[in-house]
Amino acid sequence: MNKNAFKVLIIDDEEAMRDACLQVLRKDGYQSGAASDGPSGLDRARDWKPDVALVDLKMPGMGGLEVLPKLKEIDPDIIPIVITGYATIDAAVEAMKQGAYDFLPKPFSPDQLRLTISRAIEKRAFVLENEKLRREKRLMEENFITMVSHQMRSPLAAVSQYLEALLAGSAGELGEQQRSAIQKSRDRLETSTAMINEWLSMARMNRGDMLARIGSVDLPTLIGELVTFYRQVAEKKQVALALVPQGALPPAAGDRDLLREVFSNLIVNAINYNREGGSVTASIRSEPPSLIVEIRDTGIGIDSQHLPFIFDEFYRVKRTDGVKAEGTGLGLAIVRKIVKLHEGSVSVASTPGQGSTFTVVLPASSG
Repeated sequence: MNKNAFKVLIIDDEEAMRDACLQVLRKDGYQSGAASDGPSGLDRARDWKPDVALVDLKMPGMGGLEVLPKLKEIDPDIIPIVITGYATIDAAVEAMKQGAYDFLPKPFSPDQLRLTISRAIEKRAFVLENEKLRREKRLMEENFITMVSHQMRSPLAAVSQYLEALLAGSAGELGEQQRSAIQKSRDRLETSTAMINEWLSMARMNRGDMLARIGSVDLPTLIGELVTFYRQVAEKKQVALALVPQGALPPAAGDRDLLREVFSNLIVNAINYNREGGSVTASIRSEPPSLIVEIRDTGIGIDSQHLPFIFDEFYRVKRTDGVKAEGTGLGLAIVRKIVKLHEGSVSVASTPGQGSTFTVVLPASSG
């Protein structure tokens, strides 16, 4: 470890103590500085940014217990060490509560100082290395998300357009086998694209940068649009899809695009896990200060053993009707994260063979 890379600040009103500590630390190769009272010590810490601070507990004016939390405000990862000639257990406990890493009673020998500083520097080096790794991880995630967004989704979109063009007859009349093969390819491509989009949504939310546009959202309008959009999908599966007529309701507080993703996920799941001749019904009601949205289906239902886990990432319930389950297992995890970002809640009640009801509680807009 390169000691010269680390800075140690001594804040003590005794000149002899400051000089003695400076001599020992400089001899050992540390960058060292000193201040004679609390305010000047804090000023030095702001300008010099030390790694470790030795703080005298008893000083005129601003004492060590006042200095400690202010040091943490300057740098939450600084390593403070309390030094005092009035060493008591109570004083040590109080210093630790204020963020002190260690306690060094006066008088102490050069070797005691070296040992205490060495432990503090090791702690500081560990903290800095962890922070470096976190930054590198964030950078890798950002680069990977950018790569997936632009270098994977764009080619998939282009392939999808080519397939649609072929189905439209741009390359001539297709035989039944050719049309069937292209349609299957297109469907699998859509599934892959949806999986990528779900993963990207989860990655962005794990980074905490999703909730950007809070406003007033008219839920009947939003969910009505989704019901209209997915009605054709539902009809192909012989499932009736409807929004219960609503009276006057206040708007929800939230990001419209994110809430669209929530209810899109829930409606699509309700359709996909339904049965022929079944139904999906969306309803909204006001229970101040909240709005309650229910997505009710008459599908295959969920066994009680799975209910505690269905909002977990990558958790997928094995279907009991013989149909192969598709998707990433991220859809409901995304729903929960988005709803949580909105300071709301989501829950499910289900009976196997009878259906499920997903309930989303969102705060009403105060504006």
